[in-house]
Amino acid sequence: MDTAPASDRPDDQRQQEDHPYLEVQASAEFGELRRTHRSFAFPLTIAFVSWYLLYVLLSNYADGFMDTKVAGNVNVALVFGLAQFLTTFLIAWWYSRHAAAKLDPQSAAIKSTLDGGA
Repeated sequence: MDTAPASDRPDDQRQQEDHPYLEVQASAEFGELRRTHRSFAFPLTIAFVSWYLLYVLLSNYADGFMDTKVAGNVNVALVFGLAQFLTTFLIAWWYSRHAAAKLDPQSAAIKSTLDGGA
């Protein structure tokens, strides 16, 4: 039996040992898991980064608009800044619900398939 660390073994030997993982990676179930994750995470990431860049651009180039008073000493810039925090927490909560409802069951099924093959 070869007791050398995996990093010292030839690539073809490591690939044979990792074969179950390669099979799972090539499976339709894993592809569906990736699609489910990407279809949620990528658009939401783009939307949040766009929202953040809008805030930064308005802060730099729309001083008059951002200085507009909303109530007392609270201006539009402060409202937008606080909305950034709120948005961050809402996205984290939404992703947690999405992962629990869709990603976790799919990944558990893949894991059980992989564990059953060992």
